[in-house]
Order: sequence, then structure tokens, then C-alpha cells
Amino acid sequence: MTFDPRHQSRALVDGADRAAARAYFKAIGFTDEDLKRPLVGVAHCWIEITPCNWNHRKMAEKVKEGIRAAGGTPIEFNSISVTDGIAMGTEGMKASLISREAIADSVELVVRGHLLDGFVGISGCDKTIPAMVMAMARLNLPSLMLYGGSIAFGEYKGRRLTIQEVFEAIGAFNAKKIDARELNEIESRACPGAGACGGQFTANTMSTAFEMLGVSPMGFNGVTAADPRKEEVAFETGKLVMEVLRKGLLPRQIITRKSLHNAIAGVMATGGSTNAVLHLLAIAKEAGLKLHIDEFDKISRKTPLLADMRPWGNYTAPEMQNAGGMAVVAKRLLDAGLIDGDAPTVTGRTIGEEARAARETPGQKVIRPLSDPLKAEGGLAILWGNLAPDGCVAKISGQKRDFHRGPARVFEREEDSFQAVKAGKIKPNDVIVIRWEGPKGGPGMREMLHVTGALQGAGLGDTVALMTDGRFSGATHGFMIGHVAPEAAEGGPIAALRNGDTIVIDIKKRKLDVELSAAEIKKRLKSVKRPKPRYTWGVLAKYARLVGSASDGAVTG
Repeated sequence: MTFDPRHQSRALVDGADRAAARAYFKAIGFTDEDLKRPLVGVAHCWIEITPCNWNHRKMAEKVKEGIRAAGGTPIEFNSISVTDGIAMGTEGMKASLISREAIADSVELVVRGHLLDGFVGISGCDKTIPAMVMAMARLNLPSLMLYGGSIAFGEYKGRRLTIQEVFEAIGAFNAKKIDARELNEIESRACPGAGACGGQFTANTMSTAFEMLGVSPMGFNGVTAADPRKEEVAFETGKLVMEVLRKGLLPRQIITRKSLHNAIAGVMATGGSTNAVLHLLAIAKEAGLKLHIDEFDKISRKTPLLADMRPWGNYTAPEMQNAGGMAVVAKRLLDAGLIDGDAPTVTGRTIGEEARAARETPGQKVIRPLSDPLKAEGGLAILWGNLAPDGCVAKISGQKRDFHRGPARVFEREEDSFQAVKAGKIKPNDVIVIRWEGPKGGPGMREMLHVTGALQGAGLGDTVALMTDGRFSGATHGFMIGHVAPEAAEGGPIAALRNGDTIVIDIKKRKLDVELSAAEIKKRLKSVKRPKPRYTWGVLAKYARLVGSASDGAVTG
């Protein structure tokens, strides 16, 4: 039985009864011939505030050319973006994770509302990437995701820069280790043009994870934003979505438990962002699949860390692409028996076939051989204990320590902890606790890069730990524990902590505990006074009412 490429749009534009709909289309230049072809959406997140999505309109034009060349009629539309790097450290950052749901909702609504036959989702900044794939999983229509590409690295005094170095320079400036002139030089050189943040931060983590998941063609996402080949990739994406449409290949045939495990293995092997846990859990839920937070840890324990990537390593995303890209990582994992090579992808080839076709650059040093990994285990760990009964996420790539025991320094919001670091009030061995920043409590689960960057810049990254019911930027490194669940706003034990309580972080045992009895924690929780909500109407208030736990992906559905 063949798949009808116009399986949806016939009901929208065919027949005398649909003359009014055709009239609207003709008003903006569509012809009768255009409307006889499959209608294919081209969704993107262009916004005049960030380099991450700056090339989306140009890419959309090329995708549209590819769709037309392959016999379809493209229909372009856009969504929004909230740029983490700009909003970081302010109230604006509370909008970031919420934007993931808004983007997925808006793409779903446009496609459903206009009976489009399929679509391409063009993504860039952190939340736009999982949002496009969440929409794919919800709609289950022929579709694929194309990442706008990484930004090129900047340079200063022979040092290759990413936005990570700017955040850490802020800490160095506040600690009087650099002057205002040098801070300005670093900020002016770190971001040389279009593209998303250039390390294995959240954007590139999700970009590579989705090549492993199979919803993006292997190698397409890795081409950097400024590379002239990106336009060729966009054109080929337009042609490919028409192939996917004619075959009737659906996202839920690609997004399976096996392919999700492949994606998780890719995250672990590249030392990816803690946000991958949130986003892959969310995508599993949208696809109707059960994925538990503990599965991330099981995969991490057996997956070697292979890619030597910023923020904790030496190389940037463009350098990884030049080394051979994610296909080389996939080949390593396939050879080790750590991924399922039979999982399908949007190209029509299996992930195993894509991996075996990898072209590794001779002499490259970015992706280590299986015989010489950076670490025997992956870059993330899931911890449990009397402070995290529902789990939490630790980033351990590049981390030499696996144990920390120290006194709690408790803060009720991110800004207060940043000021304490800035004022030199945080001491070696402290455990910074930032609470009421979870999905409900924030609301919005802010990232803490302003604080973690300040710690690194102040020279405290190797001696101080931080735990929060909020989350971290992919550019964060150090002894950092996020996504503590239940969060404070849901009565989690993190709300019971007081200054001076002894906190124990044990990576080997996968434990996060406070040295208090269960009775004492319960007693303290009864006396906790929850802060008044900062938002009582609007989208943030609505999100706080609807959102679930970080341990389930912080989804609203």
C-alpha cells in the first residue's frame, strides 16, 4: 500500500467546497499548480536578537528550493526563541525552558491548523532544537529536523574562544584577575558571526544527539553556520523531506526506545549537556514511550567518554566536525556494541550504515579511539539520596573529583548566590545550594551559568560544589549537581537545608545526601515557608501550574 503525499492537504484545498481556502492562498502568490502538490511546512525560529538563529531565513529559502525541486510546495512559517546566553543571570532566563513548550505548541498548531502534509523544523538556540523534535513526535507526520549549525570559534592571544570564556572572564574580572580592557577584548572576539554556541554545550549536544536518534540526517547538523556547504545541506534537506513524505516514514517509526538509547549513548560519549536528560525525557513522552531517568545512568556507566570537547575539554564544535563529526563517534560506539545499528533514520539508512560510512580525518585528536578514552564512563551521572529522592543530574566529564563533603551555603535565588561569589564570600569546600529555581518554583528552571562561570573565573571551580533544583548551561563545568527532584516548590528535601548543614556528594556511589536524620528533615519541611509566587498571571504562572518534575522532563502535557 503506497503512502499518499497529499494525505492531509487534499482536505484543505481540493474541490469546489474549498474555493475560499484556495482564494486565500492565491492572494499571496500560490497558483493552482502549487496547490496540487504536497504542502510542506518549513518552520524556523529566526529572531533579531541572537547569532544562534540568524541564518534561519536564508536556510529556509534553500530548504524551500529543495522542496520545489522535488515536487512539493513549501510553506514557510516561524516561531520564537529565547536566547539563554543573553537572558542568563536575569529574570528573563525563566522564559527559556518555557519557550521549548511554546515553540513545540506553535509548530504543532500551524501544521495541524493548515493540514500540512509534512514539515522541516529548522532549529538553532538551545530550546528550539528539542522543541522541533517534540513537535515531530506529537504530529507524527513525515518530517525531519535541521540544525542551523555551530558558530565559529573566536580567538584572543592565540586562544580559541567560545561564549564560555566570556562568562568565566566576568568571574575573573570580579576577582580582579583581569582588567576591563581585557574583558572587553574577550567579549568582542568570542562570537564572530552566525551560529549557536561553539562547544559541546546544549545546542550542539542536542544537535549531535538527534543525528544519533535518526531524526536529522547524519552529518547535516554538524556543518557550521558560516560554512558555504550549509546552503547545500539545506537544499538537500528540502529534497529529503519529499522522499520521507513519499515513503510515509513517520517520526514514531524512528523515535523508539532503542534509538533514544542510541542518542543517550551519543550524549555520554561526547560529554554533553545535562539538559539532554530533560529534553530526551520530554521527547520520549511526546512519542508515547516510557523512558526513566535511571536509564541515563545505566548507559553512562558503560559508555566511554571519547570526545575532548569544551566546556571541560580542549576542542570546539567546528573542530569536531572537521575531525569527522558525529559519524565517527557513532562508528566507535557501533564497534564497541554500545548502540543498536539497526535503528532507522530519516535518510532511509540505518544508524549502523551511517556509522560505517564515517570519514575520519587522519591524525585528528578530537575524538579519542576506543582503546584510549578520556574516561571509562560517560559524561553524566544520575544521583539519588535523601536530598534527591527522585534523582538529580551531575556532569562528570572533565571532573577529576568524585567525592565532596562540605558545609551548605544556602541561597533562595540565583542572583544572591552570584553576588556572594562576586563579593568573595564563598570559600573552598563550600557547597552552594540554590533552591526555589525548579520548574514550578522558578518558575522555568533557570540555568546557573552566571554563577558557575563566576566560580571558574574566581578560581573556585576545583574546590567548591554547587547543587540546585534549577539547571545548568551546557557551558557549565565543575562539581555541579542540577535538576534536584523533588524541587523545593514541591516539598523536596532541598527546602529543608540550612547554612552549615553537611552535604555529601559521592559520584561512585551515585549519592547526594545531607547528614541529617529523616525525622529532622521531615520536621524542618513542616516549618518551611514557601516564597510568594513572583508571577500570578501570564505564561509563567500558567507554566508553573502545569509543569511536571524535572525527573520526567519538565513537560506540561
